Amino acid sequence: MKMKQFILLWIKRFRTMVRYRLLVLTSVPIILTLFALFALAMYWTVTYTWQNALMNVKADRTVAHNSIALLQKEQRLQLTSLSSSYEFQHLLRTDKAKLPTWVNQQTESHNLDFVVLHPASDLDTFPLVNQLSLLAGKAQTFLQVLNSGQLFALNKNLPINAQIPLLRENKLESKGLVSRNLLPIFDRNKQLLWILDGGILLNNSTSLVDRIRDLVYTPGTLPQGSIGTVTLFMDDIRVSTNVPLDSDKVNGRAIGTRVSAEVKQQVLVDGDEWVGRAFVYDNWYISAYEPLRDYDGNVIGMLYTGYLEWPLVETFLTNIAEFSIGIIAVLLLSGGLVYRGARDLFRPIEKIHNVVRVVPLGLNRRIGDLGLCKDHELAAFGQQFDSMLDQLEQRNDVIKQASVELEDKVRTRTQSLHDKTQELEQYIKLLNQTRSKLVMSEKLAALGELTAGIAHEINNPTAVILGNVELLQLELGDDSLRVSEELEAIHEQIDRIRNITRSLLQYSRQGGVQDEVTWQHLNLIVKESLTLVRSGTKSANVQIESQLDAKCCVEVNRHQLLQVLVNLQMNGVHAMDDKGMLKIKTEDWLDDKGNIIGAAVHISDHGCGISEDNLARIFNPFFTTRRSGTGLGLSVSQTIISEVGGKITVQSDLGIGSTFSIYLLEKAVVHNELLLPVEVY
Repeated sequence: MKMKQFILLWIKRFRTMVRYRLLVLTSVPIILTLFALFALAMYWTVTYTWQNALMNVKADRTVAHNSIALLQKEQRLQLTSLSSSYEFQHLLRTDKAKLPTWVNQQTESHNLDFVVLHPASDLDTFPLVNQLSLLAGKAQTFLQVLNSGQLFALNKNLPINAQIPLLRENKLESKGLVSRNLLPIFDRNKQLLWILDGGILLNNSTSLVDRIRDLVYTPGTLPQGSIGTVTLFMDDIRVSTNVPLDSDKVNGRAIGTRVSAEVKQQVLVDGDEWVGRAFVYDNWYISAYEPLRDYDGNVIGMLYTGYLEWPLVETFLTNIAEFSIGIIAVLLLSGGLVYRGARDLFRPIEKIHNVVRVVPLGLNRRIGDLGLCKDHELAAFGQQFDSMLDQLEQRNDVIKQASVELEDKVRTRTQSLHDKTQELEQYIKLLNQTRSKLVMSEKLAALGELTAGIAHEINNPTAVILGNVELLQLELGDDSLRVSEELEAIHEQIDRIRNITRSLLQYSRQGGVQDEVTWQHLNLIVKESLTLVRSGTKSANVQIESQLDAKCCVEVNRHQLLQVLVNLQMNGVHAMDDKGMLKIKTEDWLDDKGNIIGAAVHISDHGCGISEDNLARIFNPFFTTRRSGTGLGLSVSQTIISEVGGKITVQSDLGIGSTFSIYLLEKAVVHNELLLPVEVY
């Protein structure tokens, strides 16, 4: 708690006291400059050190690669020397039967792990790539992975020497990585007689990797305490390495361990090089890997060089610490000099500050003599401030008197303005209510006149059509049976027209539609609506897809529901500009417990969609976004569905499409009140 109070005290001092603020203002540029220099130096140092480390390890890998190439060249020279020796040429001419045995006996004398002389008849046992090169008279040097049987065929001791226990896996690796050389031998007629096969086994070849390490990491090339390492991998297994099992004590060799998953993916799988920081068995190393390939270009292993990372990091951190101590010392020294040099300037400023602080409390204080020469800026400032305080005291008395008078006037004017404001708000409220009622009355009056006129104009031609149809039936007699289905369809559509006109008349009256509600299967009505929409759609670019899965019957007015379905489907066609896919789906309506309570129909289009502003107004009478629309379709549809206890919902995404859903109860709940649209102004 004391530490917290101490920190808060110094924060307050820095915010309120001039000496500390001046100290901060003079020190901040120095600090920022030093830290900028420090950051730049660290950036350059880190970048240079890291890039230099990567370049070094990359060069080390190149030396190791060249060392292996040199080793293979030495092996090839050994085989060439063997084939050119007097004994070999003498046996080749005098006793070919003894030649393979004699060649096999020369293995140790030529520093090779195996030397085998294959007759030309064994050419088919080699891969096709090797066969073509041997027939062309080309000597070959390559790396190859052989199983225990293939190793035994070259030298009976190779399978045992190749065995590597896999640490932490309780397994034994029996395959071997060999550096192999093939030398073709021809007779005077340039016919292939023999194939001289020799090389070394790289498994457990510690002397080889130590020899390469001594070439790569000569004394004095690594940071103090670091160790350089070289490894040969067969696939992801270290088969020959001087990486220690304990990097701290430099004990043992990590033969039989595996490379990290990241390196395996990049080098063995992707076939790329790896240069960077990598975890090698038990510690982090600055590492370089390259893939080892066989005669056919397939990646069969890796070559690795690297050295411990921590000694390099430790040296770098030591340099940073020394540099940081130097910067802190410079900051402390510069801060002390600034504080000591500005101390004489702070005393008169603090005296002025004390007077400024107590005057607002009502105390009659003055700055007076600051102990400075008359021409000093702070002395002149103190005299002017004292004079200003005297004038301010006189003017305060005048202001107090004027303030009292002004408060009385403001109080009187404010009360009058408050009363008038309340009266105006009441008038505005009454005006809005009257305006809303007037608009609703005008709409209902217009709706009544409109529906009455429509009903009159439609019923007259409908009566003429009905009379002529009945006359046709009478005149045709029994011949009318051939078109009985068409005549029946005409009668049904005439009845539908009458029901629609009757619905329009009843919609304009208080009390709603009173048509008969009967038990109907939803799918049949939907099919009938689809027939009407298909016939009423002029464009051939409109496709209608239906999925009728509803099994539950519902209580509805058949003609009114047909009217609603046709209206919603035609709205969808118009929204798509007479082209696109219109989808109609029916299903059973389930409650929260999964019980069937009715049926639902969903009408989806891929049209322009409805904006959020219009979505709340689409069921209001006379609201429409179409030039030729009346704005009554959705309002009438909502009223029809609501009167039987159902509901209409809509989901729409602007620019994607809309889905209107009608939910109908199995047992209708008839409402006696018409739902009037509500508009907000």
